[in-house]
Amino acid sequence: MDGDATRALRYDERPDDPTPIHTEDLPPTPVRDRNIVARAWIEAPPRLRALGDDLPGRPEAHYKRRIGRWLLWRAGPAVDADARYWAAAADDLDVQYEFTLTADGTGTGRGPRGIAHDRFRAWKEDLRDDSLGDAS
Repeated sequence: MDGDATRALRYDERPDDPTPIHTEDLPPTPVRDRNIVARAWIEAPPRLRALGDDLPGRPEAHYKRRIGRWLLWRAGPAVDADARYWAAAADDLDVQYEFTLTADGTGTGRGPRGIAHDRFRAWKEDLRDDSLGDAS
C-alpha cells in the first residue's frame, strides 16, 4: 500500500459517502476507505432508512458487504454499543431480516430459514447458507 489513499481505515474513521448508488453497483466486499450511507442507496427500502432511529444517537445505516444474494447494512458502531444489522435479498428487496446486537455482545435476530439466532455469526451463516441453497 502506498500512502493514505489506499490505506484501509477503521470503521469509525471512514467518511460518509452520500454519492447516489444503485443496487447492482453495491460492492460485493467490504469498502475500507468510506461508508456508503443508506440515504445514498437509490432503491433503499424505508425500513433501512429508519434502521437506527431507536438507537442512541440515531445512527444512519452503512453498507457492509454482500453475503451471497444478501445486502448487509449496519446502524450503530461495530463494538461496545447497541447496533442493528439489516439484510435484504438483492433480487427482492421486500425480503428483509434484522439482527440486534447489544453492547454486552448478546443479540437476537431471525434469519431466512426462520431460525431465531442469538449469535451474530450464526445469523450471517444463515444468510450465507440460504444463498448457497444448503437445506441442512
